[in-house]
Amino acid sequence: MTQSHIHTEADLEAALSALGKADPRFVALVAKAGRPPLRRRSDGFGGLAAIIVAQQLSTASAGAIWARLAAVFDPFEPAAILRARPAKLARLGLSAPKIRALKAIARAVARGELALAVLGELAAEEAHAALTAVHGIGPWTADIYLLSCLGHADAWPAGDLALQEAARVAFALPARPTAKEMQAIAESWRPWRAVAARILWTYYRTAAATAKGSAKSSAKLSAKSSAKSSTKSFAKKPRAARSRRPSSP
Repeated sequence: MTQSHIHTEADLEAALSALGKADPRFVALVAKAGRPPLRRRSDGFGGLAAIIVAQQLSTASAGAIWARLAAVFDPFEPAAILRARPAKLARLGLSAPKIRALKAIARAVARGELALAVLGELAAEEAHAALTAVHGIGPWTADIYLLSCLGHADAWPAGDLALQEAARVAFALPARPTAKEMQAIAESWRPWRAVAARILWTYYRTAAATAKGSAKSSAKLSAKSSAKSSTKSFAKKPRAARSRRPSSP
């Protein structure tokens, strides 16, 4: 039976080995960037809500808003969000679209229309369809939930811009692939597409950090060289000849 989820470091190790045999390019990427971290998030309503809250925000801003929400709504449950007034949620830092999304998800869970507890037992496509059927849960949110919260081994967030750029850099593509192209690129990586995503994200972060470090080093060397050049030029500058008085006749 094919392993369908990645819950432990041992699961990740086995998945890395299987993906490396399917596409040796990933072996080279891991060798360059290192082993990707497991990075599991909490699942359930809270885990899904945290993904919604963090969208289009910096890590610091998302963390601050989530901390305020978690402090006010403890435990963080659908019923509490349904009871909360939109104005109160807005004061805690949520935008109007995110408030609508969280209330719609809470309503779907409360009515039994979204059974979060059984999503882990479904195939990636089925779980994805169940999530995106709810207002406020887009394809990216569904994929990230499956990958990070449920540990689904075959989740593939094809619309993730960072993942698209990572694929472009890692495989020397002429342009950043579209979501549709990303689906085609990853077809041969089934059922380990989530592992491929982890490797590509890790590789991209490493490549970006290396490029940033190289740029800083180049800038420092350039500044140092420029300073030396200026000093030498000043030192070699000929002294102006003193004007001499004309001798008396």
